Amino acid sequence: MAPPSDGDGKQGVDGGELDMKVVILAGGLGTRIAEESDLKPKPMIEIGSMPILWHIMKIYAAHGLTEFIVCLGYKGYIIKEFFANYVLHRSDVTLDLAKNEIVYHSSEAEPWKVTLVETGLHSMTGGRIKRVRPYLHPDESFCMTYGDGLCDVDIGKLIAFHNEKNREATLTVVRPSGRFGSTRIEGDDVTRFTEKPAGEGDFINGGFFVLRPEVLDRIEGDDTVWEKAPMESLAQDRQLAAFRHDGFWQPMDTLREKRLLENLWASGDAPWKVW
Repeated sequence: MAPPSDGDGKQGVDGGELDMKVVILAGGLGTRIAEESDLKPKPMIEIGSMPILWHIMKIYAAHGLTEFIVCLGYKGYIIKEFFANYVLHRSDVTLDLAKNEIVYHSSEAEPWKVTLVETGLHSMTGGRIKRVRPYLHPDESFCMTYGDGLCDVDIGKLIAFHNEKNREATLTVVRPSGRFGSTRIEGDDVTRFTEKPAGEGDFINGGFFVLRPEVLDRIEGDDTVWEKAPMESLAQDRQLAAFRHDGFWQPMDTLREKRLLENLWASGDAPWKVW
């Protein structure tokens, strides 16, 4: 399914016109990085001076996708407060206290549209995706990713690949360690998906999906883990395409990984900074 165009599409970094919603999962507990997630949701943990969620959104925006749906759960109010005050914090302002007026000057706020959806404190990944269905176009593909991983994947090429393969879902696959969901690939199809196998060396789930709305029918409810029955059935039905990414990819599951990303950002040469 080609990205829709209504004459007001966004220009991607490759010059193509893109207009697609981006769903970001930001509701989990983040227990493996409890040193910081006790105080805030993991997507709000900062790399540099900005939350990793902002870095992820900047990646998509660099490719022309600026409409986001963020799935909230654990401490979701912190994410709401961040965006509710975003323009204020990114602008010079004049406050007329007598008139109770604020005039914004020289705003550095990005021209994004952000929908924040309460998807349940204990919902699994599949349940969160299904809960945002009312905010999606019923006949248009959408992007989806996790709120804790950075990558320099070419989003425009990913979407073009998804359209070409004409599958219900496209998964970006990468090759790090074996602690993530692995895949068996034949051609450009995922023929088996296994969540967190013991072995190493396989392509793994790197997030950064493109999905057609019909995949939501494979999700039963809040208790459904996206990476289990839905993805396994997509693979079995040859409806899950694999977009290989050989560049930078790094999740932030632990304090060590956060420090790694912090050091890359501080170096001025962060690989995911494509904007």
